[in-house]
Formats: sequence, C-alpha cells, structure tokens
Amino acid sequence: MSSFRLPLLRGAKAMSQGNNVSINGARSLFTAHLYKRKLIAEGNPVSSYTTDGRDQPTGSAARQYSISVRGDPSVKAKKIVPLAKSVHQHLSPIMKKLSVMDKLAVVTGGARGLGNNIARAFAEAGARAIAIFDANQELGGKAAAELHEQSGLPVQFYKVDVRDGSALTEAVNSVVDQFGAPDILVNAAGIADSNIKAEEYDHDMFRRLIDINLNGSFLAAQAVGKAMMAAHKPGSIILIASMSGSIVNYPQEQSSYNASKAGVIQLGKSLAAEWAKHDIRVNCISPGYMDTELIRVPALDVYKKIWIGLTPQRRLGAIDDLNGLAVFLASDASAYMTGSNVIIDGGYTLL
Repeated sequence: MSSFRLPLLRGAKAMSQGNNVSINGARSLFTAHLYKRKLIAEGNPVSSYTTDGRDQPTGSAARQYSISVRGDPSVKAKKIVPLAKSVHQHLSPIMKKLSVMDKLAVVTGGARGLGNNIARAFAEAGARAIAIFDANQELGGKAAAELHEQSGLPVQFYKVDVRDGSALTEAVNSVVDQFGAPDILVNAAGIADSNIKAEEYDHDMFRRLIDINLNGSFLAAQAVGKAMMAAHKPGSIILIASMSGSIVNYPQEQSSYNASKAGVIQLGKSLAAEWAKHDIRVNCISPGYMDTELIRVPALDVYKKIWIGLTPQRRLGAIDDLNGLAVFLASDASAYMTGSNVIIDGGYTLL
C-alpha cells in the first residue's frame, strides 16, 4: 500500500482520494524495499459466485474456485434490485439507453471503494454479469460474494495485479470463455503518494506508482480492448483518473501522482482516437475529494473541513457519486461521447 501524508499548512488543497489510498503519517514507512517486490507468476485465482456453483470458467489456465454463497450467514443481506428485462421493455427510449441491460462489465480495483460501488451500480442498471479484478484476494472474494448474494447476478472475482499484462490477458480470456467478450471496462485500480518532496522521492516508489496508475490503465485497456476487437463488438472503456491530472494540488508535494493521472487522461484521449474505428469508446472520470472509508478517521477531520471549505458544494463526494456518470458512460446514451475527461468534484476545480 501507499502512504498518504497530509500537509500542515492551513488552507492547502489536498489530493483527490481514490479507492486504494492508505493513510499513514510516518515517513519511515516509506522504505524502498517495500517497492521492490516482483510479481509472482502464479496464475490468476478465479472465484465464481453463482446461485448453485455450476457456472464455471472453461478453457483457461487460471486456478478456479467454485463457491456457492446461497444462504451464507457471513454475507450481509443488503438487497440490490437489478433492472429486470420485463421492466426495461416498457421504459421510454431514452431511459432504455441509460441502462446497461445485458452488458458484461469488468471492473479493476473492484474489491472496495469507488470501483466496488460502480460495480454495484452496473448490477442495478441491468448488467448480465460482472467480473471484478483486484490484487487483494480476501477483499475481492468477499466483494464478489456480497455482490452476487445481494443482486443474484453471476459475479466472478480474479486475483489480478494490473501491472502484470500476462495475468490481465489470462483473466480477460477466462471472462470471454465464460461470458463472451466484455462490453464495459472500468479501470479503478490505483494508488496515491502525497506530500513527498520530489527531490526526496524514492525511485522505486516512483516506478511503482507509475506502473500501477498509468501502465496498469494501459494494460487493462489493452487486454479488454483486444477482446472487444476480436469479437467485433462495440464497447465502452472508462478510466478513473483524478482532478489532480488537470490541476496541481498546492502546496503539498505530489508531482508523481499528478503526473500519473495526467498520463491516464492523455492515454484515454489517445486510445479514444485510435480505437474509434473499432467502435470502442474511451472516456475518463476525474473525481475530486471522495468520502471513502480510508479517510474516515478522526485525525483527518480538520483537513476535511478545509477540503469542504474549498468546494462550492460544501461537501465531500459520496461513495456512490460516480455511479450515475459511470452508468451513463457505459450506456448507449453516451454513444457519441469518446475521448472526454469528466471532472466530478463538487466544483472544487472551479476556484
């Protein structure tokens, strides 16, 4: 995990909070050896969550686990009501377009936070199945089990590190074997480092941050994009960037994070132009300050007041505030929209 250190200057604007940011004030934790771990070529563990455990991926070298979660007392019963086909048929034309009826979605970084909430939104909006990619086996398996239990939809979890292009390709191939080519990709996997002086920033930390945030965005888009092209089907790719890719958060030092997210935005625009001929749309969402669980600690209360004071809407973004935009970008209602970067920050970047 990365560490997020807060500036001590009053009135400072702090960075956009993603769904994979950890908070720790001790610089001593930033030791280089933590960032020199090599990826382990172990195959992608796959967990399939279905009503009876019978729907298993085939034709993939990935390790597979069948887990039936019906009646599992450990899963919280918070019902999701998916858009039913019988209801969808009677919607007005524009409301039909605003759904993701019968679409297959892949969400990286979907074990928690913003990515997980977007996956839940797709379930509500009519998706036929959802694949969650995440490097955290425990959280990913739990998230997939809960999503299946709460929605009744087929959900698969793949333990995948977005830095590993081969693992991503293997996982996408397994999704294709099971469900067909994806219609939607949301790349929400990412980390953040903040308030570290550029002249002191560890080289391995820099490479790791760029590798996850920027290279991971490319590798995920490439793997899913190739599957869409091979199936000759249109698709929507959504990259989660940050308002920090368009502004400089001052005075805290986070040049590397800002650069990584600026790269994600330019990557999205470039892929949009390149893949338009394949009818694949690529757009970016750039969140502002989001009220994820990782910033819900008493030590941050004073900083939240500063962030809220500098946001015209006078609040942090709710954990589900990206959902409507994500569904819109994934849906046919945005069919003529590609290469856009949509900032959703409560007006923060207006000032």
